[in-house]
Amino acid sequence: MSNEHLIDSPRAWLTVVATFLSSAVALGSVYSFGAFFQSMADDFGTGKGSTAVIFGVTTFSFFWLSLITSRLADRYGPRPVLAFGAVALFVGLWTTSNVNSISVGYVTFGTGAGIAAACAYIPMLAHVGGWFEKRRATAVGISVAGIGVGTLVMTPLAARLIDLYGWRTTYRIFGVVGSLVLAACTLMMARAPGVAGAAPSRIKEAFRSATFRKLWIAGLSSGMALFVPFVFAVPYAKERGVSSVAAATLVGVLGGSSVLSRIGFSWLTNHFGSFRVFRFGAALCPLSFVIWLLAGSSFATLVVFMAVLGVGYGSFVAVSPLVLADLFGVVGLGSLMGIFYTAQGLGALIGAPVAGRLIDVYGGYTMPLLVALGFGVISFLLLTLLPTTPSGTLAVAGVHQAEAGGPGSDLAVALNAFDETLMELEDWADT
Repeated sequence: MSNEHLIDSPRAWLTVVATFLSSAVALGSVYSFGAFFQSMADDFGTGKGSTAVIFGVTTFSFFWLSLITSRLADRYGPRPVLAFGAVALFVGLWTTSNVNSISVGYVTFGTGAGIAAACAYIPMLAHVGGWFEKRRATAVGISVAGIGVGTLVMTPLAARLIDLYGWRTTYRIFGVVGSLVLAACTLMMARAPGVAGAAPSRIKEAFRSATFRKLWIAGLSSGMALFVPFVFAVPYAKERGVSSVAAATLVGVLGGSSVLSRIGFSWLTNHFGSFRVFRFGAALCPLSFVIWLLAGSSFATLVVFMAVLGVGYGSFVAVSPLVLADLFGVVGLGSLMGIFYTAQGLGALIGAPVAGRLIDVYGGYTMPLLVALGFGVISFLLLTLLPTTPSGTLAVAGVHQAEAGGPGSDLAVALNAFDETLMELEDWADT
Protein backbone atom coordinates (compact mmCIF):
# COMPACT_ATOMS: atom_id res chain seq x y z
CA MET A 1 0.00 0.00 0.00
CA SER A 2 1.40 3.40 -0.97
CA ASN A 3 2.15 5.93 1.76
CA GLU A 4 2.64 8.85 -0.59
CA HIS A 5 -0.33 10.66 1.00
CA LEU A 6 1.96 11.15 4.03
CA ILE A 7 4.24 13.52 2.09
CA ASP A 8 4.15 17.00 3.69
CA SER A 9 1.98 15.58 6.49
CA PRO A 10 2.48 16.00 10.27
CA ARG A 11 4.13 12.56 10.22
CA ALA A 12 6.77 13.96 7.88
CA TRP A 13 7.70 16.65 10.40
CA LEU A 14 8.59 13.98 12.94
CA THR A 15 11.49 13.03 10.69
CA VAL A 16 12.63 16.66 10.77
CA VAL A 17 12.56 16.66 14.58
CA ALA A 18 14.43 13.36 14.65
CA THR A 19 17.12 14.54 12.23
CA PHE A 20 17.53 17.87 14.03
CA LEU A 21 17.99 16.20 17.43
CA SER A 22 20.13 13.30 16.23
CA SER A 23 22.54 15.55 14.34
CA ALA A 24 22.65 18.02 17.25
CA VAL A 25 23.62 15.28 19.72
CA ALA A 26 25.99 13.26 17.53
CA LEU A 27 27.78 16.16 15.84
CA GLY A 28 27.65 18.23 19.03
CA SER A 29 29.57 15.44 20.77
CA VAL A 30 32.22 15.53 18.03
CA TYR A 31 32.50 19.30 17.61
CA SER A 32 32.67 19.96 21.37
CA PHE A 33 36.07 18.25 21.41
CA GLY A 34 37.83 21.59 21.85
CA ALA A 35 36.40 21.83 25.37
CA PHE A 36 37.96 18.45 26.24
CA PHE A 37 41.24 19.04 24.42
CA GLN A 38 43.51 20.45 27.14
CA SER A 39 42.19 18.20 29.90
CA MET A 40 42.81 15.11 27.78
CA ALA A 41 46.26 16.32 26.71
CA ASP A 42 47.21 16.96 30.35
CA ASP A 43 45.84 13.60 31.47
CA PHE A 44 47.60 11.62 28.74
CA GLY A 45 50.77 13.74 28.81
CA THR A 46 50.63 14.29 25.05
CA GLY A 47 51.40 17.24 22.80
CA LYS A 48 48.83 19.20 20.84
CA GLY A 49 49.58 17.38 17.59
CA SER A 50 49.04 13.90 19.05
CA THR A 51 45.89 14.93 20.91
CA ALA A 52 44.39 16.61 17.83
CA VAL A 53 44.59 13.29 15.98
CA ILE A 54 41.53 12.17 17.99
CA PHE A 55 39.42 14.88 16.38
CA GLY A 56 40.94 14.26 12.96
CA VAL A 57 40.22 10.53 13.05
CA THR A 58 36.68 11.11 14.31
CA THR A 59 35.79 13.67 11.66
CA PHE A 60 37.40 11.57 8.94
CA SER A 61 35.39 8.54 10.12
CA PHE A 62 32.18 10.56 10.15
CA PHE A 63 32.46 11.85 6.59
CA TRP A 64 33.82 8.69 5.00
CA LEU A 65 31.61 6.21 6.82
CA SER A 66 28.61 8.29 5.73
CA LEU A 67 29.12 6.75 2.28
CA ILE A 68 28.33 3.35 3.76
CA THR A 69 25.61 4.40 6.22
CA SER A 70 23.78 6.35 3.50
CA ARG A 71 23.67 3.24 1.30
CA LEU A 72 22.53 1.08 4.22
CA ALA A 73 19.79 3.56 5.12
CA ASP A 74 18.60 3.53 1.50
CA ARG A 75 18.49 -0.25 1.50
CA TYR A 76 17.22 -1.10 4.98
CA GLY A 77 15.61 2.16 6.10
CA PRO A 78 16.88 4.80 8.54
CA ARG A 79 15.76 3.17 11.79
CA PRO A 80 18.32 0.34 12.07
CA VAL A 81 21.09 2.71 11.00
CA LEU A 82 20.18 5.31 13.63
CA ALA A 83 19.74 2.61 16.29
CA PHE A 84 23.25 1.39 15.56
CA GLY A 85 24.45 4.98 15.88
CA ALA A 86 22.91 5.20 19.36
CA VAL A 87 24.81 2.10 20.46
CA ALA A 88 28.05 3.36 18.88
CA LEU A 89 27.78 6.72 20.67
CA PHE A 90 27.28 5.10 24.07
CA VAL A 91 30.05 2.52 23.63
CA GLY A 92 32.47 5.04 22.10
CA LEU A 93 32.11 7.74 24.74
CA TRP A 94 31.91 5.35 27.70
CA THR A 95 35.02 3.43 26.67
CA THR A 96 36.87 6.67 25.92
CA SER A 97 36.16 7.80 29.48
CA ASN A 98 38.07 4.76 30.74
CA VAL A 99 41.12 4.69 28.48
CA ASN A 100 44.61 5.42 29.78
CA SER A 101 46.36 5.70 26.43
CA ILE A 102 45.90 8.30 23.70
CA SER A 103 46.36 5.63 21.03
CA VAL A 104 43.40 3.67 22.42
CA GLY A 105 41.41 6.91 22.46
CA TYR A 106 41.98 7.21 18.72
CA VAL A 107 40.02 3.99 18.31
CA THR A 108 37.32 4.39 20.97
CA PHE A 109 36.36 8.00 20.30
CA GLY A 110 37.36 8.05 16.65
CA THR A 111 35.24 5.08 15.70
CA GLY A 112 32.47 5.39 18.31
CA ALA A 113 31.60 9.06 17.86
CA GLY A 114 32.53 8.88 14.17
CA ILE A 115 30.12 6.01 13.50
CA ALA A 116 27.37 7.74 15.50
CA ALA A 117 27.76 10.94 13.47
CA ALA A 118 27.83 8.97 10.22
CA CYS A 119 24.56 7.30 11.18
CA ALA A 120 22.82 10.40 12.51
CA TYR A 121 23.29 13.09 9.86
CA ILE A 122 23.64 12.49 6.11
CA PRO A 123 21.51 9.29 5.92
CA MET A 124 18.73 10.91 7.94
CA LEU A 125 18.89 14.15 5.96
CA ALA A 126 18.47 12.26 2.69
CA HIS A 127 15.26 10.70 4.01
CA VAL A 128 13.91 14.06 5.17
CA GLY A 129 14.08 15.30 1.58
CA GLY A 130 11.95 12.36 0.47
CA TRP A 131 9.20 13.17 2.98
CA PHE A 132 8.50 16.62 1.50
CA GLU A 133 7.63 18.29 -1.77
CA LYS A 134 6.07 21.70 -1.06
CA ARG A 135 8.09 22.44 2.09
CA ARG A 136 11.26 20.54 1.30
CA ALA A 137 13.60 23.54 1.55
CA THR A 138 12.20 24.53 4.93
CA ALA A 139 12.34 20.97 6.26
CA VAL A 140 15.93 20.43 5.14
CA GLY A 141 16.95 23.84 6.48
CA ILE A 142 15.57 23.06 9.94
CA SER A 143 17.18 19.62 9.89
CA VAL A 144 20.69 20.85 9.06
CA ALA A 145 20.39 23.56 11.72
CA GLY A 146 20.71 20.78 14.31
CA ILE A 147 24.49 20.69 13.86
CA GLY A 148 24.87 24.39 14.63
CA VAL A 149 22.54 24.25 17.62
CA GLY A 150 24.32 21.17 18.95
CA THR A 151 27.68 22.93 18.68
CA LEU A 152 26.23 26.09 20.24
CA VAL A 153 24.85 24.24 23.27
CA MET A 154 27.12 21.28 23.88
CA THR A 155 30.55 22.96 23.79
CA PRO A 156 29.89 25.42 26.66
CA LEU A 157 27.94 22.69 28.48
CA ALA A 158 30.93 20.36 28.16
CA ALA A 159 33.27 23.01 29.54
CA ARG A 160 31.00 23.57 32.55
CA LEU A 161 30.66 19.85 33.24
CA ILE A 162 34.42 19.35 32.90
CA ASP A 163 35.01 22.08 35.48
CA LEU A 164 32.58 20.33 37.84
CA TYR A 165 33.23 16.62 37.24
CA GLY A 166 36.23 16.18 34.95
CA TRP A 167 36.42 15.16 31.30
CA ARG A 168 35.91 11.43 31.91
CA THR A 169 32.62 11.82 33.78
CA THR A 170 31.46 14.38 31.21
CA TYR A 171 31.93 11.86 28.41
CA ARG A 172 29.95 9.30 30.41
CA ILE A 173 27.11 11.82 30.80
CA PHE A 174 27.21 12.62 27.08
CA GLY A 175 27.28 8.92 26.23
CA VAL A 176 24.24 7.99 28.34
CA VAL A 177 22.07 11.02 27.55
CA GLY A 178 23.10 11.16 23.90
CA SER A 179 22.35 7.50 23.23
CA LEU A 180 18.91 7.87 24.85
CA VAL A 181 18.15 10.87 22.61
CA LEU A 182 19.21 8.92 19.52
CA ALA A 183 17.07 5.97 20.62
CA ALA A 184 14.06 8.27 20.89
CA CYS A 185 14.83 9.70 17.44
CA THR A 186 14.89 6.16 16.07
CA LEU A 187 11.22 5.81 16.95
CA MET A 188 10.35 9.04 15.11
CA MET A 189 12.33 8.23 11.96
CA ALA A 190 10.96 6.21 9.01
CA ARG A 191 11.77 5.51 5.37
CA ALA A 192 10.53 8.17 3.00
CA PRO A 193 7.36 7.27 1.06
CA GLY A 194 7.49 6.13 -2.54
CA VAL A 195 10.83 5.61 -4.24
CA ALA A 196 12.58 8.61 -2.68
CA GLY A 197 14.23 6.47 -0.06
CA ALA A 198 15.91 4.20 -2.60
CA ALA A 199 17.84 6.64 -4.78
CA PRO A 200 20.86 5.15 -6.58
CA SER A 201 24.49 5.80 -5.73
CA ARG A 202 26.15 8.32 -8.04
CA ILE A 203 29.76 8.04 -6.92
CA LYS A 204 31.06 6.91 -10.32
CA GLU A 205 29.19 9.63 -12.17
CA ALA A 206 30.44 12.33 -9.80
CA PHE A 207 34.12 11.57 -10.25
CA ARG A 208 33.78 11.38 -14.01
CA SER A 209 33.01 15.10 -13.83
CA ALA A 210 36.05 17.41 -14.03
CA THR A 211 34.00 20.13 -12.34
CA PHE A 212 33.14 17.88 -9.42
CA ARG A 213 36.79 16.86 -9.01
CA LYS A 214 37.79 20.52 -8.76
CA LEU A 215 35.02 21.13 -6.23
CA TRP A 216 36.25 18.15 -4.21
CA ILE A 217 39.84 19.43 -4.14
CA ALA A 218 38.59 22.87 -3.11
CA GLY A 219 36.61 21.18 -0.32
CA LEU A 220 39.75 19.33 0.79
CA SER A 221 41.69 22.59 0.97
CA SER A 222 38.97 24.34 2.95
CA GLY A 223 38.72 21.38 5.33
CA MET A 224 42.45 21.67 6.06
CA ALA A 225 41.69 25.12 7.51
CA LEU A 226 38.10 24.89 8.73
CA PHE A 227 38.51 22.37 11.52
CA VAL A 228 41.60 23.93 13.12
CA PRO A 229 39.49 26.34 15.24
CA PHE A 230 37.17 23.53 16.33
CA VAL A 231 40.17 22.04 18.14
CA PHE A 232 42.43 24.97 18.99
CA ALA A 233 40.28 28.08 19.50
CA VAL A 234 39.41 27.01 23.05
CA PRO A 235 42.98 26.22 24.23
CA TYR A 236 44.22 29.39 22.47
CA ALA A 237 41.77 31.52 24.45
CA LYS A 238 42.43 29.72 27.74
CA GLU A 239 46.18 30.26 27.34
CA ARG A 240 45.41 34.00 27.14
CA GLY A 241 43.48 34.11 30.40
CA VAL A 242 39.94 33.47 29.17
CA SER A 243 37.86 31.23 31.46
CA SER A 244 37.15 27.70 30.26
CA VAL A 245 33.40 28.26 29.81
CA ALA A 246 33.89 31.59 28.02
CA ALA A 247 36.55 30.04 25.79
CA ALA A 248 34.22 27.14 24.93
CA THR A 249 31.55 29.69 24.03
CA LEU A 250 33.72 30.62 21.04
CA VAL A 251 32.92 27.31 19.37
CA GLY A 252 29.30 27.92 20.29
CA VAL A 253 29.48 31.26 18.45
CA LEU A 254 30.73 29.40 15.39
CA GLY A 255 27.81 26.99 15.60
CA GLY A 256 25.24 29.72 16.22
CA SER A 257 26.43 31.94 13.37
CA SER A 258 26.45 28.94 11.04
CA VAL A 259 22.76 28.34 11.83
CA LEU A 260 21.87 31.91 10.91
CA SER A 261 23.94 31.79 7.73
CA ARG A 262 22.31 28.56 6.58
CA ILE A 263 18.98 30.34 6.57
CA GLY A 264 20.29 33.60 5.09
CA PHE A 265 22.49 32.09 2.39
CA SER A 266 19.72 29.78 1.22
CA TRP A 267 17.62 32.90 0.63
CA LEU A 268 20.48 34.74 -1.09
CA THR A 269 20.88 31.97 -3.66
CA ASN A 270 17.52 32.99 -5.15
CA HIS A 271 18.95 36.45 -5.87
CA PHE A 272 22.63 35.86 -6.65
CA GLY A 273 22.87 32.21 -7.71
CA SER A 274 23.97 29.16 -5.76
CA PHE A 275 27.61 28.99 -6.83
CA ARG A 276 28.25 32.71 -6.49
CA VAL A 277 26.99 32.54 -2.90
CA PHE A 278 28.96 29.33 -2.27
CA ARG A 279 32.14 31.00 -3.49
CA PHE A 280 31.54 34.06 -1.32
CA GLY A 281 31.15 31.81 1.70
CA ALA A 282 34.47 30.14 0.85
CA ALA A 283 36.15 33.56 0.78
CA LEU A 284 35.11 34.16 4.38
CA CYS A 285 37.32 31.29 5.61
CA PRO A 286 40.73 32.88 4.82
CA LEU A 287 39.35 36.28 5.84
CA SER A 288 38.46 34.91 9.26
CA PHE A 289 42.01 33.60 9.80
CA VAL A 290 43.37 37.08 9.12
CA ILE A 291 41.12 38.26 11.98
CA TRP A 292 42.46 35.50 14.25
CA LEU A 293 46.05 36.48 13.46
CA LEU A 294 45.24 40.04 14.53
CA ALA A 295 43.20 39.07 17.59
CA GLY A 296 45.97 38.61 20.14
CA SER A 297 44.35 38.35 23.58
CA SER A 298 41.17 40.22 22.63
CA PHE A 299 38.18 38.01 23.38
CA ALA A 300 35.88 40.31 21.41
CA THR A 301 38.04 39.94 18.31
CA LEU A 302 38.06 36.16 18.75
CA VAL A 303 34.26 36.27 18.83
CA VAL A 304 34.27 38.19 15.54
CA PHE A 305 36.67 35.63 14.06
CA MET A 306 34.46 32.70 15.01
CA ALA A 307 31.32 34.49 13.80
CA VAL A 308 32.84 35.20 10.37
CA LEU A 309 34.13 31.64 10.07
CA GLY A 310 30.75 30.29 11.19
CA VAL A 311 28.96 32.26 8.48
CA GLY A 312 31.32 30.86 5.85
CA TYR A 313 31.02 27.33 7.24
CA GLY A 314 27.23 27.61 7.31
CA SER A 315 27.16 28.68 3.68
CA PHE A 316 29.13 25.57 2.74
CA VAL A 317 26.63 23.30 4.49
CA ALA A 318 23.55 25.12 3.22
CA VAL A 319 24.56 25.86 -0.36
CA SER A 320 26.71 22.87 -1.35
CA PRO A 321 23.63 20.61 -1.84
CA LEU A 322 22.19 23.26 -4.17
CA VAL A 323 25.46 23.46 -6.13
CA LEU A 324 25.52 19.66 -6.48
CA ALA A 325 21.86 19.64 -7.54
CA ASP A 326 22.66 22.22 -10.23
CA LEU A 327 25.33 19.88 -11.56
CA PHE A 328 23.63 16.50 -11.30
CA GLY A 329 19.95 16.98 -10.39
CA VAL A 330 18.25 15.85 -7.19
CA VAL A 331 18.12 12.09 -7.78
CA GLY A 332 20.72 10.39 -5.59
CA LEU A 333 21.68 13.69 -3.96
CA GLY A 334 22.43 11.89 -0.69
CA SER A 335 25.25 9.85 -2.24
CA LEU A 336 26.59 12.96 -4.01
CA MET A 337 26.66 14.84 -0.70
CA GLY A 338 28.35 11.90 0.96
CA ILE A 339 31.22 11.69 -1.50
CA PHE A 340 31.64 15.47 -1.63
CA TYR A 341 31.88 15.71 2.17
CA THR A 342 34.67 13.12 2.23
CA ALA A 343 36.92 15.98 1.12
CA GLN A 344 36.18 17.79 4.37
CA GLY A 345 36.77 14.60 6.36
CA LEU A 346 40.20 14.10 4.82
CA GLY A 347 40.97 17.78 5.40
CA ALA A 348 40.12 17.40 9.09
CA LEU A 349 42.28 14.28 9.40
CA ILE A 350 45.28 16.18 8.04
CA GLY A 351 44.68 19.81 9.00
CA ALA A 352 44.03 19.70 12.76
CA PRO A 353 46.88 17.30 13.67
CA VAL A 354 49.33 19.21 11.44
CA ALA A 355 48.30 22.46 13.12
CA GLY A 356 48.85 20.86 16.52
CA ARG A 357 52.28 19.62 15.50
CA LEU A 358 53.23 23.10 14.26
CA ILE A 359 52.17 24.57 17.60
CA ASP A 360 54.36 22.02 19.41
CA VAL A 361 57.35 22.73 17.15
CA TYR A 362 57.13 26.53 16.95
CA GLY A 363 55.72 27.11 20.43
CA GLY A 364 52.92 29.36 19.20
CA TYR A 365 49.95 29.69 16.89
CA THR A 366 51.26 32.05 14.18
CA MET A 367 52.67 29.38 11.85
CA PRO A 368 49.62 27.04 11.89
CA LEU A 369 47.30 30.02 11.37
CA LEU A 370 49.33 31.14 8.35
CA VAL A 371 49.21 27.60 6.93
CA ALA A 372 45.45 27.41 7.48
CA LEU A 373 45.05 30.82 5.85
CA GLY A 374 47.01 29.56 2.85
CA PHE A 375 44.76 26.53 2.41
CA GLY A 376 41.69 28.77 2.65
CA VAL A 377 43.07 30.98 -0.11
CA ILE A 378 43.83 27.95 -2.28
CA SER A 379 40.25 26.72 -1.88
CA PHE A 380 38.81 30.09 -2.90
CA LEU A 381 41.14 30.42 -5.90
CA LEU A 382 40.19 26.95 -7.14
CA LEU A 383 36.52 27.95 -7.03
CA THR A 384 37.21 31.14 -9.01
CA LEU A 385 38.56 28.98 -11.86
CA LEU A 386 35.19 27.26 -12.36
CA PRO A 387 32.92 28.78 -15.03
CA THR A 388 29.78 30.53 -13.82
CA THR A 389 26.59 31.40 -15.66
CA PRO A 390 25.24 34.98 -15.68
CA SER A 391 22.66 33.89 -13.09
CA GLY A 392 25.40 32.81 -10.67
CA THR A 393 25.21 29.03 -11.00
CA LEU A 394 27.89 26.65 -12.22
CA ALA A 395 28.15 26.27 -15.98
CA VAL A 396 27.30 22.59 -16.48
CA ALA A 397 28.09 22.09 -20.18
CA GLY A 398 29.97 18.83 -20.51
CA VAL A 399 29.96 18.26 -16.77
CA HIS A 400 28.89 14.65 -17.15
CA GLN A 401 31.65 13.86 -19.61
CA ALA A 402 34.66 11.99 -18.30
CA GLU A 403 37.94 13.27 -19.66
CA ALA A 404 39.93 10.33 -20.97
CA GLY A 405 43.26 10.21 -19.27
CA GLY A 406 42.35 13.31 -17.22
CA PRO A 407 43.72 13.89 -13.73
CA GLY A 408 40.69 12.33 -12.12
CA SER A 409 40.47 9.19 -14.26
CA ASP A 410 42.43 6.99 -11.84
CA LEU A 411 40.36 8.30 -8.95
CA ALA A 412 37.17 7.54 -10.86
CA VAL A 413 38.36 3.96 -11.38
CA ALA A 414 39.14 3.62 -7.67
CA LEU A 415 35.72 4.98 -6.69
CA ASN A 416 34.11 2.63 -9.19
CA ALA A 417 35.76 -0.32 -7.44
CA PHE A 418 34.74 1.05 -4.04
CA ASP A 419 31.13 1.42 -5.18
CA GLU A 420 31.07 -2.15 -6.49
CA THR A 421 32.52 -3.40 -3.19
CA LEU A 422 29.69 -1.70 -1.30
CA MET A 423 27.12 -3.46 -3.46
CA GLU A 424 28.85 -6.81 -2.90
CA LEU A 425 28.77 -6.23 0.87
CA GLU A 426 25.06 -5.44 0.69
CA ASP A 427 24.37 -8.62 -1.30
CA TRP A 428 26.39 -10.62 1.24
CA ALA A 429 24.38 -9.09 4.11
CA ASP A 430 21.13 -10.12 2.45
CA THR A 431 22.27 -13.73 2.33
